[in-house]
Amino acid sequence: MELRNLRTFHAVAESLNLTKAAEQLGYSQPTITLQIKALEKELGKPLLNRVGKRTFLTPTGKLLKTYTDRLFAVLREMEEELEKINNPHGTLTVATPEVYCTLYLPAIMSSYIKQHPLVKLQLISCNSLDSMRMVSENRADVGIISGSCDLPELKVDVIDREEFVLVTTPEIMAENDLESVLAKYPFISFQQNCNLDRFINSCLEEINYRPAHLIECSSEETVKRVVLKQVGVALLSTALIGKELEAGELVVLHRFSQRADTSLIYLKNRESEAAIQSFAELVRDSWRLIRDQDEA
Repeated sequence: MELRNLRTFHAVAESLNLTKAAEQLGYSQPTITLQIKALEKELGKPLLNRVGKRTFLTPTGKLLKTYTDRLFAVLREMEEELEKINNPHGTLTVATPEVYCTLYLPAIMSSYIKQHPLVKLQLISCNSLDSMRMVSENRADVGIISGSCDLPELKVDVIDREEFVLVTTPEIMAENDLESVLAKYPFISFQQNCNLDRFINSCLEEINYRPAHLIECSSEETVKRVVLKQVGVALLSTALIGKELEAGELVVLHRFSQRADTSLIYLKNRESEAAIQSFAELVRDSWRLIRDQDEA
């Protein structure tokens, strides 16, 4: 049976009016009649009866309508699901360190849900290593990390290169020179295995600094808060402490020549998914704009 003829019959069976069915399908009434007759010939039984000016379904017509109802319901469902493939939908889980959750993601997520209201966003705050693990294991759809990523299954898009500085408070510097500060006060850093270990060590080698005392914290934000309490010195991203530097709450002891990559990560075999594609595109387009606005 031709789908075209079944669709015509279904339209006629719904309205029981050949003229309305013709208008709905964009056919002429003679075309409608020919298609119904072709279907009746194929089935070997009439589908419609006319009594006066009214049209009725025959028993065969009623039976066929029950099946065309189901057929075209399934086709509509199929078309809707196929359309979803091209339009972002479902849940998108983003795993990223706390600093990015605070500084960048609120604006990005707000813009994204306005553009793609069918997507439900979930944000998980974690360190960069956990972000890589979650994306690699399909527990998160997208990650934003600081530092390098060598996992072969992940697509890595570098979206920024962060400047890092060694800082302390002006109160500490008021009573000491740089050499005394580095000798007397502890170095406040992230916990080991934070994905920036190699970068941090390389930066400290740049100034030949080997901290005698170390305080480890769970996140950059915690490191910043501890430094502001006049506890010691820390290596922090200028994106995180721009306001504190401008307000004079922190002072720069050294600006490092090296920069740390900020990267967007997702599984290579999922990069064609509409939700991931659209989110990645928005992040790439807006990340540095948000950073520059915060620094202005």
